[in-house]
Amino acid sequence: MNSFSELNLNKQILNALDEAGYEKPTPIQEKAIPQVLSGQDILGIAQTGTGKTAAFLLPILMKIKYAQGDQPRVLILEPTRELAIQVEKECEKYCKYLDIRFLAVYGGVGPKTQIEEVEKGLDIVIATPGRLMDLYRNLTLSLNSLQVMIIDEADRMMQMGFLPQIHQLLEVIPRKRQNLLFSATMPPPVKELTAEFLEFPVEIEVTPQATPAETVKQIQFQVPNLKTKINLLEKLLKDEIYSKVIVFTRSKSTADNVFKYLERKVEGNIRVIHSNKGQNSRINAINQFKEGEVRVLVSTDVTARGIDVAKVSHVINFDVPIQYEDYVHRIGRTGRAFHTGEAISLVNEAEQYHIRKIEELIRMSIEVVDLPEGLDISPTPKEEAIQIARQIDHQKRKEDPTFKGAFQEKKKRPSKNSKSFNKGGNKSKRKKR
Repeated sequence: MNSFSELNLNKQILNALDEAGYEKPTPIQEKAIPQVLSGQDILGIAQTGTGKTAAFLLPILMKIKYAQGDQPRVLILEPTRELAIQVEKECEKYCKYLDIRFLAVYGGVGPKTQIEEVEKGLDIVIATPGRLMDLYRNLTLSLNSLQVMIIDEADRMMQMGFLPQIHQLLEVIPRKRQNLLFSATMPPPVKELTAEFLEFPVEIEVTPQATPAETVKQIQFQVPNLKTKINLLEKLLKDEIYSKVIVFTRSKSTADNVFKYLERKVEGNIRVIHSNKGQNSRINAINQFKEGEVRVLVSTDVTARGIDVAKVSHVINFDVPIQYEDYVHRIGRTGRAFHTGEAISLVNEAEQYHIRKIEELIRMSIEVVDLPEGLDISPTPKEEAIQIARQIDHQKRKEDPTFKGAFQEKKKRPSKNSKSFNKGGNKSKRKKR
């Protein structure tokens, strides 16, 4: 399709899309929008950055048409507050000329303001599971008028342990409704949820599961230790082509440490974001990054699926993710909306195991690139070398349970018949008084 007008969207939505700079539908939008409009249950398998939010929002806006009543008719369930906020902003964009009320409700902030907004009346509620159930239990939010339920990022939802809340929700919402489920991958828990949640769904898969966008170039540097990773990161970021960068780490402490180092060593505004940061701090950091006021955003996987930022030049995996699907989502922050981008992974010897597993998942090899000339390659401290060796032992035992690693030897306890035990330890030889 060459334009959104071919999808039978109304004039108000088409005007909003035109003003937002949307030119033609992406494959997931082209396939999903007609099916959603026809009332079908949908199972959509689509990667981040493919335009799936518009694929479910645009036809839903067409179906509900205008504000009606006080209770929401559409529920969009998101795993994180960042994603809930992101979808709310997309709603704001598409509803510019529509009389439709929407709100994102999520934890991490006090409920008072959200309760006040809910009580004014809603057509669409975008929610994280925990806050949604809180509002339902205290009778602030009624779900009796629900006509459409959308579960977005279902694989992430399962990974974060939200299945019990979803089961509770399915027990209290109307049985007669349209259901849409979107997921980047289909692990067993998502397949079970699909069987329970969807009725005779139309399956839409625009790319095979866990397929990175073709617009993202992927490379890896093999580095010996943490200090060399820091040196390499600093060297890369001194190049001006790294204009808008997200650096992903595995832990909050690593994110903080990388941020503090880069703040001293690298030009440009740098921010850090993770789950310990306050909600306002996280929102401000993301907004500043979107506006180009922040050059480097250091983050844990809290934003791997949570932000839609145009023209991110590079994603750098300072740590290789051990939840392999997160790799696809991380690198999906770049190469979005037909732009090109580059994903770089800094890989120590223990992380090479995870890279191989990621390559199996995405069905492609990640090119190994030589370390740049002049890079300060630091010696590996003894404690870090031991830690890496232990990780490699663990990986080998995982693949082969019979493997005996260097750190698996245990001292044998002396038996009762041994000399070491009998030497002063055999009670039977004590003299009777």
